[in-house]
Formats: sequence, structure tokens, C-alpha cells
Amino acid sequence: MNHSHPITKNLFNLMLILLGNALYALAVTMFILPSGLITGGTTGLALFFFHQFGLPVTVFVSLFNVAMFLLGFWVLGKKLALTTLVTTFFYPFILGIFQRFPALSQITEDRLLCAIYAGLMIGFAIGIIIQMGASSGGMDIPPLVLNKKLGLPISATMYAFDFTILLLQMSFSNKEEILYGILLVLIYTLVLDKVLLMGQSRMQVKIISEKYEQINEQIIHQLDRGSTLIQAQTGYCRTELPMILSVVSNRELPRLTRLVNEIDPAAFLIVGAVKEVRGRGFSLSRDYR
Repeated sequence: MNHSHPITKNLFNLMLILLGNALYALAVTMFILPSGLITGGTTGLALFFFHQFGLPVTVFVSLFNVAMFLLGFWVLGKKLALTTLVTTFFYPFILGIFQRFPALSQITEDRLLCAIYAGLMIGFAIGIIIQMGASSGGMDIPPLVLNKKLGLPISATMYAFDFTILLLQMSFSNKEEILYGILLVLIYTLVLDKVLLMGQSRMQVKIISEKYEQINEQIIHQLDRGSTLIQAQTGYCRTELPMILSVVSNRELPRLTRLVNEIDPAAFLIVGAVKEVRGRGFSLSRDYR
């Protein structure tokens, strides 16, 4: 599929946002509600109001998401608020649809499995939504508002809100449920971080060799990657020798290693993972000359 056309790209992004919301709702239906797990975010607040006041989860989520959408629209501007519009209305809708199928809530009664799989699915779901430039709405909005108005770090306020919501659920939860809730939050937080960096991590390679000219030519013409020559000096002999710096994908690293070894088996390589690379050939299209 060609995603370069604006309409095609927007439709593709919309499909992924809907998929992320559906996956989130599926995790809640299959694992969180049947097992009585506690969690953070809007779903955690919904569980608190359900146990304390009998308010259905879908009703609370709908009302709260609309309220947060209006708050975001007022404080953060319509551009950011509109990205949450799909989530605001689609998530409670698809959650209600899934809850009509009893078979979905009978997958397993093991709370540990429920916490693990719910964490994996929720982290992946939120990651997809954020990658598409949208927001999962609800409790994502207050940290953004506090960041804009008071300059508070978004990640710190998110953790604070999640922890507070977990504490609220202690009124109807036992110690074991609280531990499972903490495990769930930790899992989906870790998965979310991984998904946000998925496809962006690369390998940085530094090469020191007397045959740097040949190696540099191979990187440019065989791997079709850019390189930078950094003036360096060896520590023992004090020899002035350019060091090659290049960034390649994980799949390209073995090929680069073979090329270097074929040219100079005594070459010194330093390989390290970098979380994100931006620029031509990575976040920008290559410019062939």
C-alpha cells in the first residue's frame, strides 16, 4: 500500500487508531473486568465508580472522555483535541460491543495471566494510538494540561495519577489485587515505551582502521549508508587516523561487519544501539545523486 498520498495516509492512520482502541477495549473485556484487576487511567477510575456507585464502566468512560475532550479543546487547542475525537467516542462504543459476547470474558481465571496479557495488549494499543499522532483521551489529557499551565513533566504526572487511581481502588480490593494492579501498570508502561521506539532504533558503528578509505567507500556504495569521518588519535602510538562513524539498521549490521573484516581483519569496531535516528535515509527519504 502506498501511504505517501495524504488521503491514503490519513485513512491508514485512522485504521490504526481504531485498531488500537479496539485492542484496548478487548483487553479490558477479556482480562481486566472478568478477573477483577485494578488498573490506572480512565478504566481504573471507571472501575472505582462501578464498585462504589454501581455506575456502568461504559457510561463512566463515555462521560469522562467527553469531559476530558472538552477540557483539552479549551486548554490545549483544537488541533490536539481533535486527535482524541475518534478515541473519545469509539472506545466506549467498541467496549460496549465486546461486552455483549460472554465468550470473550471466559478466556482464563488466572489473575497472573490476565495481568500479563492485559498489560501487553494495553501497552501495545496505546503505543499504536500515540504513534499515529492521536491520544487515547481520558486521563491522558490532565497531564498535558498541567504540563502546559504549570510546566510539570508529563511522565511524572501520569505516574502520579495512575498511582492515585490505584490507591482509590484499595477500598474494594485486597492486597493481592493491588499487587496485580501494580504489575499490570508496570507491564503496559514498559510495552508502551518499546512500541513508541519500535522501528526507530538503529545501530551506531565506529570503525578505526588504517584502510578507512576502502571501508568508507564500501559503506557508501555497497550499504548505501552515509558516514562521517571524525579526526582521531590512537592512544599508544599517537597516530592521527580518521574514525568512521555510521548508523545502520539491525539487519545491515552483520553485512557491515563482514565488509569491514574482508577489508581489514584487524579493524577496531565499536557497536552501540541508539534509540532513535532522524535525518535523510531514516526519517527522511534518501536523496540519490
